[in-house]
Amino acid sequence: MLNTLINYSVQSMGLIPLLGVIFLLGMAVIIERLVFFARAVRAGKTIEHDLKLLKANHPEDAAKLVKHYDSTVQAELVKTAMKVNGRDEAVVEREVEEAIMFQMPRLDRNLWVLDTAVTLGPLLGLLGTIIGMVESFNVLGASGTANPNGVTGGIGHALTATACGLVIAIICVIFLNYFNKRIRMTVNQFDLIKSLLVSRFSAPVRRNAEVRPEIAA
Repeated sequence: MLNTLINYSVQSMGLIPLLGVIFLLGMAVIIERLVFFARAVRAGKTIEHDLKLLKANHPEDAAKLVKHYDSTVQAELVKTAMKVNGRDEAVVEREVEEAIMFQMPRLDRNLWVLDTAVTLGPLLGLLGTIIGMVESFNVLGASGTANPNGVTGGIGHALTATACGLVIAIICVIFLNYFNKRIRMTVNQFDLIKSLLVSRFSAPVRRNAEVRPEIAA
């Protein structure tokens, strides 16, 4: 088995090991993002429910909520709203929106690796195919049909590189689309949480009493 892998690596000029490294990097990002979004989406659903039950001007309950959802992306929004508790609605909304912008990089972190693997995998597979076909033609030109194993070996290496590149691209593009959908879902949760925070942490609107001019007798 080891000799076969070494042989494929040598024949493909190192492309097969490189494809293996790209696959491992892609799988590491996929596993990390699966865990992240599983927690983020679940926390978003439950924190929406808890915020609906949260009454205005109750910072103690809000602090308990932050502690319960600590280290989640949604908790940072609640922390920001607590810092401007009692301020005008526009101020609270602006601060929460800024907090959302600061959390956005956490949502698409390392997804560029999957995007790169989707493009780079097939291209490296195609390059491996070209190398394998060139090797086959060199054997065919040197020995004719006297060495059929050398010809078919090069073709086999070419097909292996192509298959590896396509497998990497297929797996990565499936999860990349899945994570993009999760990002949109989390952003929608952010918008709902922002509305709940503004309604509960902003100062109540004060309406000036209407002053009616007195009519001179």
